[in-house]
Amino acid sequence: MQRPRVMRWLAVATDYDGTLAEDGKVGADVLRALERFRESGRKLVLVTGRQLDDLTAVFPEIDVFDRVVAENGAVLCSPSSGAVRLLASAPPPELAAALRARGVTPLSCGHVIVATWSPHEHSVLAVIREQGLELEVIFNKGAVMILPSGVNKATGLAAALEELGIDAARVAGVGDAENDHSLLDACGLAVAVENALPVLKSRADLVTRGARGQGVIELCERLVAAETRAERARGEEGATSHRGNRRLAR
Repeated sequence: MQRPRVMRWLAVATDYDGTLAEDGKVGADVLRALERFRESGRKLVLVTGRQLDDLTAVFPEIDVFDRVVAENGAVLCSPSSGAVRLLASAPPPELAAALRARGVTPLSCGHVIVATWSPHEHSVLAVIREQGLELEVIFNKGAVMILPSGVNKATGLAAALEELGIDAARVAGVGDAENDHSLLDACGLAVAVENALPVLKSRADLVTRGARGQGVIELCERLVAAETRAERARGEEGATSHRGNRRLAR
């Protein structure tokens, strides 16, 4: 079966650090672009490795998003209602205690995620083996995240899209780092910003000309403009067909 000539992208799912944000902050021009995208009738999903309280401290405007997937897929939030849903169970507290005993610092514990920084991945893996836990270690440009097996940005996005009633094939996912592979793989359109890791760029359907937030602006505007052109073309085709029918009827 042939794919439709025009596919309407119903949502953008974007990473935060290094994609939407630069040095942890979202520019005013980026925020305006997100607002315009939503005003066009589309949805926005933020998919981040950050914990929710950390995210809201640096980005209080999270209500521009329809859903926020935090802790790298383990937590789902609806900003409009404030509802928070855990998508996985937290590791036993003995994990963090053992890591602290080994001198792993900084160490942060969210609802589910336990996180530190490289080069502590060696201690992390050792403790996971010692305690016989079924956990995964996910990297993100120096960050070391510990999560239940099978929990990632793709699983978190799936939960968000289920609530929004959107097929992942109609979503453009955009990211920049190692933990964004699953996000991009889950979406119908995989996008890497210009500053993304080379391996992520090599697997993307589209690489933006702009870096970080400028790349997200470019993506949002490109998706809306493409459909506007397609709708105009369909209208012109319909008008031509109508005129042809009128001539045949004479």
